[in-house]
Amino acid sequence: MFEQMTARLDFHANALLLRSQRQQVLASNIANADTPGYVARDFDFSQALKNASGGLGGVSGAMQATDARHMQLGGGTAGAPRPDLAYTVQTQPSQDGNSVDLDRERANFVDNSVRYESTLRFINGHVKTMLSAITGQ
Repeated sequence: MFEQMTARLDFHANALLLRSQRQQVLASNIANADTPGYVARDFDFSQALKNASGGLGGVSGAMQATDARHMQLGGGTAGAPRPDLAYTVQTQPSQDGNSVDLDRERANFVDNSVRYESTLRFINGHVKTMLSAITGQ
């Protein structure tokens, strides 16, 4: 029964981790807007969340550690989702080879920030609801 109560929290915890990782990627793109030859990176959030959640049938295509003593490949913490980064499509050609579109990156950054905040609020609300149910209030 406890697993059923926390299953939603696991999903939103994965979403929160992925939003945080995407925020770092977008911030890196914005920071390198004037770097010659820099190619902007991003990842498909919905696909990364689907992979982190175990896919549609509960079976993930990515390898998973079955024991806490297994080595983690590619860094990161155990169980943390690691999305596949891809290069973004260049919308405005530049002479220095930089593919960062500042308007698009800033819009994505703000959108991701709002979604991160809403996920945090949902988790907080869910925890408060579970606490009130446990304490009988």
